[in-house]
Amino acid sequence: MEINIVGVGVSVSDRFRTVVEEKSARVEHLAPRAQRLDVKVTHRTYHNGGREDETVEVTLTGKGPVVRAEAVDSDKFAALDLAMTKLAEQIRRAKEKRVDLRNHPRGAKLEKGTGTLQGIDVQPASVDVIRAVATGEVPVITGAEDEDDYTPVVIRTKRFDPEWMTVEDAVDRMELVGHDFFLFIDARTDQPSVVYRRKGWDYGVISLTTTAAPAELVS
Repeated sequence: MEINIVGVGVSVSDRFRTVVEEKSARVEHLAPRAQRLDVKVTHRTYHNGGREDETVEVTLTGKGPVVRAEAVDSDKFAALDLAMTKLAEQIRRAKEKRVDLRNHPRGAKLEKGTGTLQGIDVQPASVDVIRAVATGEVPVITGAEDEDDYTPVVIRTKRFDPEWMTVEDAVDRMELVGHDFFLFIDARTDQPSVVYRRKGWDYGVISLTTTAAPAELVS
C-alpha cells in the first residue's frame, strides 16, 4: 500500500513517518484491497497565538469506497493515533454492514405462496377493498373541491437544544444516530453548522456566518 504524507504549516519528521508506517499495518490488515493511504497534517494557530492544535486527516483509497477520518489534538502524534483509530473503526463497521446485508437482504420481497410482502411495512389491499373502490362503493376523494388549499408538501418541525461540539464529534454523533446529517454549534467558531454524508465515507460541513438580522425582521 502506498503511503503519502503531507504537512501544511508543519514539517513532517522521519519519526512521524515511521509511526504512520507502523500504524498503517493495522489498516492494511483490515482493508487488504486498499491501494493508498493519504495523511495530511495541518498546524493551526487561534486567537493571536493563544492556542494551537494539529489536525490529522487520513484518507484510504482503493478498490471500494473511500474511507476518511480526522482528529485534532495539540500533539500531532496523539491526533494521528485518534485518526487512525477512527479509520480502523469505520472500516470495521463498513465490513460488518456488508456482511449484514448479505445475510439479511433489505427491501421488499414478495412471497409467491402467500402473496404477502416481507421486509416492508406495507399491507396490500384485499380483493374486496379493490372491488369496492372500483365499483364506487367506497368513494375516492380527489381533493378537487379544496384544490386551492391542497399541497403535497408536508413540513414537520422539530426543536432541540443547541449543542457545542467539534466537527469530528458531530460526525461521530451522526454515525451513531444513523442519519445523513447532524446539526450542531461548532465549538471552534460558535457558528451553526451541519455535517452531512457524501459518497462513501466522505463528509461535508456547511456553516452559517452569524450576522445581524435584517432591519425588517427586527421587532
